[in-house]
Amino acid sequence: MQVSRRGFAAAALAALATTAQGSAAPPPARDTGTAGGPGRGGAASGEMRGVWVATVTNRDWPSRPGLGARQQRAELLAHLDTAVRARLNTVMLQVRPTADALWPSPHEPWSQYLTGTQGTDPGWDPLGTAVAEAHARGLELHAWFNPYRVALHADPTRLAASHPARRNPGWVIPYGGKLYYDPGLPEVRVFVREAMLDAVRRYPVDGVHFDDYFYPYPVAGQTFDDDAAYDRYGAAFPDRAAWRRDNVDRLVHETAEAIRTIRPGTRFGISPFGVWRNADVDERGSATRAGVQSYDDLHADTRKWARENWIDYICPQLYWNIGFAAADYAKLLTWWADVVRGSGTQLYAGEALYKAGDPAQPAAWQDPAELSRHLTLAKKYPEVRGHVFFAAREVTADPVGAMARVVADHYGRPAGSPS
Repeated sequence: MQVSRRGFAAAALAALATTAQGSAAPPPARDTGTAGGPGRGGAASGEMRGVWVATVTNRDWPSRPGLGARQQRAELLAHLDTAVRARLNTVMLQVRPTADALWPSPHEPWSQYLTGTQGTDPGWDPLGTAVAEAHARGLELHAWFNPYRVALHADPTRLAASHPARRNPGWVIPYGGKLYYDPGLPEVRVFVREAMLDAVRRYPVDGVHFDDYFYPYPVAGQTFDDDAAYDRYGAAFPDRAAWRRDNVDRLVHETAEAIRTIRPGTRFGISPFGVWRNADVDERGSATRAGVQSYDDLHADTRKWARENWIDYICPQLYWNIGFAAADYAKLLTWWADVVRGSGTQLYAGEALYKAGDPAQPAAWQDPAELSRHLTLAKKYPEVRGHVFFAAREVTADPVGAMARVVADHYGRPAGSPS
């Protein structure tokens, strides 16, 4: 569900670029998806028409920190109403952007993106309101969590005094000018899982949604210093990379099992970076030349999670145009369709609406019909069960009419439930 993925840090403003070698670099931090349907339906069978609503750095909502509760609520409802008008059926609302919360969590402080001050009560319950108001409009609400990111800065003293990262400094690793929880510590994995599951216990969310940030995206010249955890827990593994992948596997598998126990019918989905591995590295990989590979760089074995039905849906971020040399949307769509074929995992395509009309993007993105062509192509693959658009701000503004074109060409009728 990162967009470099999901850390809409100011440093990640540029759209997915091509490196000097022609490889695909990660997109701008784009906070930038088992059988059993969501809480209001049966087995997943319908078409996904989704939109991400990013709260990190106030990317989509609220429009700025410090608004009053009434204005925050009005802006949130406006995004839900826009989704209905665009004939969408699902909203992925980011409710834990930086080890914080958009609900009254007993584990973590209120998000700074609400009031401007981490830990300050905004005077209302955004997640509870979002679930109720989405359902009133016939929309599904998937709660979107970022598991390990603690802050978009590297100063622990700027965190709320009550923040778990301040009470447990040994859990935290500074890297690339940001703070992260260490995925190699079992106690961290337990904590972040329980912090996220609190929302599942409290609210009838239709889905739990992770983005692409597990281990952080590589930063040139820097090392993610998890030596202490590796020395303590990594002896049984052939190398550090295998140990790190096991850490991420454990979080995914344990979270999936807990969701099924706590709220049966709520789906668990993950939106990873669009390239698992390049074929020149692994014959099972895609015909791409991506500068980032989720298996190697984020230690996220996204292919395994889908093929082994650990998750209910996967929504790879296919943020490239058809024909893009380093990472062709058409080739990646085919590859992901092959991955899920015969599995119980639903496949949705993550779509880069934010690129449409951006003059910094390749020529294909200047054509308002590019995204519509994606949906036309996807209809050739029965494994592709829908699309999710990044992000809400662009659904509203639609500067070159790309979303309007999608609606006119493909969403002629109101959406039913994706589940």
